[in-house]
Amino acid sequence: MNDRHEALVRAFYEALGRGNLEVMERCYHPDVSFGDPVFQEVEGRDRVMAMWRLQLGVRDGLRSDFRDVRADAHAGSATWTARYTFSRTGREVVNEVTALFRFEDGLIVRHHDEFDFKRWSRMALGRPAGLLFGWTPMFRKTIRDRAHQALDEVS
Repeated sequence: MNDRHEALVRAFYEALGRGNLEVMERCYHPDVSFGDPVFQEVEGRDRVMAMWRLQLGVRDGLRSDFRDVRADAHAGSATWTARYTFSRTGREVVNEVTALFRFEDGLIVRHHDEFDFKRWSRMALGRPAGLLFGWTPMFRKTIRDRAHQALDEVS
């Protein structure tokens, strides 16, 4: 275990829970890259922070909690839960996320979130749309394109 990196991940999620973008940004390396099933790859601290501003600004805001933080000298992980209202449908989403981290110069240089896209689409869209379309490549592309368009607007 690396106490310093574990504390860094904890500080990041505590700041996320409070919506404190300044503290979140200080946890990231200038060359950070972020990936998840929706945004896929986002490069650079400015753009990654724009993505978090977008996420924290959704309808009633993003609420989160975290657990199972682990870290060593090079990598780390955590589990976190995101709670928010999906703006297109007004449906409540509770998304369980596994986060993986890489560290460089005492900061997070790689942050990758993984979650079940099919499960997310059922919550975000409801039945039958989420159940019927949530797994299709065309639906995923539509969601990704909208996310990147929104990110371009806030960047």
